[in-house]
Amino acid sequence: MGSFASSQEVRESSSLRATERPVAYRLERFAKRSFDIAFSLLALVFICPVLLLIALLIKLDSEGPVLYISDRIGHNGKRFRFLKFRTMVRDADSLRGALLHLNERKGNLFKMSNDPRVTRLGRTLRRYSLDELPQFFSVLTGHMSVVGPRPCLTSEYARYTKEQRRRVEAIPGITGLWQVEARENPSVDAYFALDLHYVDHWSFFLDMKIVLKTVFVVFSGNGQ
Repeated sequence: MGSFASSQEVRESSSLRATERPVAYRLERFAKRSFDIAFSLLALVFICPVLLLIALLIKLDSEGPVLYISDRIGHNGKRFRFLKFRTMVRDADSLRGALLHLNERKGNLFKMSNDPRVTRLGRTLRRYSLDELPQFFSVLTGHMSVVGPRPCLTSEYARYTKEQRRRVEAIPGITGLWQVEARENPSVDAYFALDLHYVDHWSFFLDMKIVLKTVFVVFSGNGQ
């Protein structure tokens, strides 16, 4: 997949951070990748029956494919194919324009509490974050991590400011700091502030704290 020209600035910023503490940084990056591989492999083995059941239920619930696949922006601005279980009606992306005036967030992000495009089953999958499960395959390939900022749409990234584009210095994740600290906060400023805080203060220990908090969020059914 291609990458945006401005991603060169992102790579330079990431390289600068790596040279400030090279040994510790490399060890932590190795620990993060090792955790990603081990965790995603175990997760896929244990949830395989769940994946098959969800796929069947989606086909029974509404017309359309089982998976929703779209181009997203990954590490250092590179594009990759993003996977999740389909939770909306067929051709939901083409209906988005008619709903923009109902957007509950300002700026580049689009979010609706009661999006009419979401299916009955989709609401349940989103509530418990079950629609995100196929992304463990992306973790295995290295396009995503268990923890990191959520991957953004290419159209959103094109409108980011230079400061906002720093969020792609981190590998995008299934869960992240924003998901466990301010998931229901409609503020776009909070969204970017938390992602940039993660980029600037990342550590393997921080990842583990986010993973543990995610378990609580998922089982409490606070997903959207």
